[in-house]
Amino acid sequence: MLAALQRDLGLTADEARARLAREDDASRTDARLRKDLGAAYGGAYLDAGATTLVVAVTGKAHAAKVTAAGATAKVVTRSAAQLDAVKSTLDRNAAKAPAASVPGWYVDVATNTVVVLARGDGAAARAFAGTAKSDAVRVVATAENPVPLYDVRGGDAYYMGGRCSVGFSVSGGFVTAGHCGTTGTATQGYNQVAQGTFRGSSFPGNDYAWVQVNSNWTPQPWVNNYAGGNVTVAGSTEAAVGASICRSGSTTGWRCGTVQAKNSTVNYPQGTVTGLTRTNACAEPGDSGGSWLSGQQAQGVTSGGSGNCSSGGTTYFQPVNEILSVYGLTLTTSGGGPGEPPPTGCTGYELTRTGSLSSGASVYQPDGSYYYSSASGTHRACLDGPSGVDFDVYLQKWNGSAWANVASGTTPNPDETLSYSGTAGYYRYRVHAYSGSGSYTLGFSNP
Repeated sequence: MLAALQRDLGLTADEARARLAREDDASRTDARLRKDLGAAYGGAYLDAGATTLVVAVTGKAHAAKVTAAGATAKVVTRSAAQLDAVKSTLDRNAAKAPAASVPGWYVDVATNTVVVLARGDGAAARAFAGTAKSDAVRVVATAENPVPLYDVRGGDAYYMGGRCSVGFSVSGGFVTAGHCGTTGTATQGYNQVAQGTFRGSSFPGNDYAWVQVNSNWTPQPWVNNYAGGNVTVAGSTEAAVGASICRSGSTTGWRCGTVQAKNSTVNYPQGTVTGLTRTNACAEPGDSGGSWLSGQQAQGVTSGGSGNCSSGGTTYFQPVNEILSVYGLTLTTSGGGPGEPPPTGCTGYELTRTGSLSSGASVYQPDGSYYYSSASGTHRACLDGPSGVDFDVYLQKWNGSAWANVASGTTPNPDETLSYSGTAGYYRYRVHAYSGSGSYTLGFSNP
């Protein structure tokens, strides 16, 4: 967040921290005054530099409360509730607002009015504004032409007559399986909204493709973990045979196994495909094209296999680095880039997980649940968290009736490592944001 504020608001790191602190204080003050002022509350806003909180009131008699709270009072004609009521009238008449001419409307607390945005000559906007029957409404010209925006995320469904899964985001689109569509095939996203077009596809022989998305979709360095979160993609370093690996797909979600062999040839009914990687992770129809990850490193896209996720099976994936090379694509990452390690001090662990937490919140790893260790030995974890934020990590073991902490540590920066020598059993890691918020990376290894 600090880096983004510096970039987008032209602030230094110290200025960004100071602004966040002022904004937090202003939010708390606003909440108290909203309650204390009741019907006299007219809304609140920060000035351009976020240095002063201005609170509107509907009478001079109420201004003293605002001043006593350390904010600046502004006497206005209409209360916040009255402005909201005017906007609600416009909301009920939304069918009379043509989207091409009236891109939106909102309550503007700084001017104590309701604004209707107008494109073109403004005639349609003025007519729509009149449906509120209030002098609180004003029409403002704009060039805005808003459209819905969606994220491209690995493992999510997309449609092209059938259903497949997104592999990995790349600059301008995403990679997926070639058997999912031919060059020129149109796609719709997980929400059935127009998404993009296959710009390259090869199957059989290979099983890879890439889809260029339209401007409503933004490629993100994420893969859906189907446990309510994402795994962040840091690069595409190839994992070794025997390494653990997980895949994401729109039919069976997040499934894991190990790499069994590389450079495998599969003789599908449609033809032979060479250069695939063999795994013992399961998959089912609709998972095709989906993401394969080892830690945070992209590995490939689902091609095909046998069996299912009820009885188990064998699944093959098309290595992602070949796809990137063939089409000259750049993998969308969190900053590691192709072939580089995850951006964390916690390297060299079997599995890594990334996420973000708000102050007071917790998350359980792996994947929101637990794992079973079949051997006694040393369990290790490393937590890498944001500078100046106290993130706690706990290793917990199931004692037959409850989860018990068996090791713990705190990471202000840059990382905290912990280990525990224990017997076989059920284990999990808990990450807790003790104070502050931010992103973290957790690495862990089993005996």
